[in-house]
Amino acid sequence: QVQLVESGGGMVQAGGSLRLSCAASGFTFSNYAMGWFRQDPGKEREFVAAINRSGGRQTYADSVKGRFTISRDNAKNTVYLQMNSLRPEDTDVYYCAADLFGVGDSDRYEYEYRGQGTQVTVSR
Repeated sequence: QVQLVESGGGMVQAGGSLRLSCAASGFTFSNYAMGWFRQDPGKEREFVAAINRSGGRQTYADSVKGRFTISRDNAKNTVYLQMNSLRPEDTDVYYCAADLFGVGDSDRYEYEYRGQGTQVTVSR
């Protein structure tokens, strides 16, 4: 069955870095654009970054541009999110998501699958 498993979350001080990973299984990874989203309890899921199927095109939310980098390794069925210069407002649960034949869209409704999420907490 389809699985997306995030890892790499944790607690870090402001200005620090974390690298999230999302391991995919149960589908042909290279057929899917991949995205990262984040969500506070009671709020809508917010787009963070996306990458197309080949990895040649990345899209970022304005709030993370220049600080976060999305990448993928199709041989390892894994997508990554390198997060630098973290801020307290980046504190959230981060989810990866998969979009069949997608181009790396910011619209969360385009994504068919989503993982369970990993908590990122940035302290002052």
